[in-house]
Amino acid sequence: MNKQITLAARPVGYPKESDFKLVETPIPTPEDGQVLLKTIYLSVDPYMRGRMNQARSYAANVEFNEVMVGGVVAQVVESKHTDFQAGDIVNAHIGWQEYGISGGDGLRKIDPSIAPISTGIGILGMPGLTAYFGLLEVGQLQDGETVFVSGAAGAVGSVVGQIAKIKGCRVIGAAGSDEKIAYITNELGFDEAFNYKNVNDYPAKLAELCPVGIDVYFDNVGGEITDAVFPNLRLKGRVVICGQISQYNLESLETGPRFLWYMITKRARIEGFLVSDYFDKQTEALAQMAEWLQQGKLKYRETIAEGGIENAPAAFISMLKGGNIGKQLVKISEPS
Repeated sequence: MNKQITLAARPVGYPKESDFKLVETPIPTPEDGQVLLKTIYLSVDPYMRGRMNQARSYAANVEFNEVMVGGVVAQVVESKHTDFQAGDIVNAHIGWQEYGISGGDGLRKIDPSIAPISTGIGILGMPGLTAYFGLLEVGQLQDGETVFVSGAAGAVGSVVGQIAKIKGCRVIGAAGSDEKIAYITNELGFDEAFNYKNVNDYPAKLAELCPVGIDVYFDNVGGEITDAVFPNLRLKGRVVICGQISQYNLESLETGPRFLWYMITKRARIEGFLVSDYFDKQTEALAQMAEWLQQGKLKYRETIAEGGIENAPAAFISMLKGGNIGKQLVKISEPS
């Protein structure tokens, strides 16, 4: 049988484990042009919280009794597709389940000789690509600039800071624990960082750490930290909106300050993006990321929940509350 996690209820505030349901269905059989996949690692990511809501956003939301959406590293168990054979390790998007069918669209083979296969949904997958394209394409980073990253110890933010350092920039990060601050400064090479839970005046703290101002702000968090960036932007500064995790689980919307007049005086730019906007460039980007990784210029950490698909809801909720350092994964099975 195939174990799956489906949506049982629309969350109010932070999701609860009762918002999910574990079900069992027969393992599917591939038809011509399809492959049967066995999940090895499941990725749980902040965007999934929005897909649990009722209101439609940029993509179709999960309906009741549907399998939760999500990316996986999987192994081909049976293939009736000419491009794949049994044993191949692939990046796929089959959701929170042990087995799934794919017609081949969106499948990307993972080379275990480059890095551990778990990186295929981490630093060499969607989070790494998000950091790469968000910083270099959207942020238009220039060598020697000052970069500020919120959510800096997460799967995306930790890579953003390292790419900025590769480009010769000064990098400041914000994260939610002293352990995370030590990680991004001592291991990843951030120049400065602060635990936002221990700071009362964010604008003053940014002015202290970025005395010449911020050229690029990579926003994973939103809320008060983001509000504090605008008076600290440099002329022609860029604000890259990747995520707003501080807002995803609010039961009522916050009222924030009105800051757009800074965009006039700073002649700055704000732009949001989805990593899918750049999928036509992912082969080149992944090659560059893999090179940096093999050269030791990029490092990564994974927080892996053991115990199979049953533990996916708890891992997801923990990630939303900041329980992870680096990429949050759930280990589902061992490769054959």
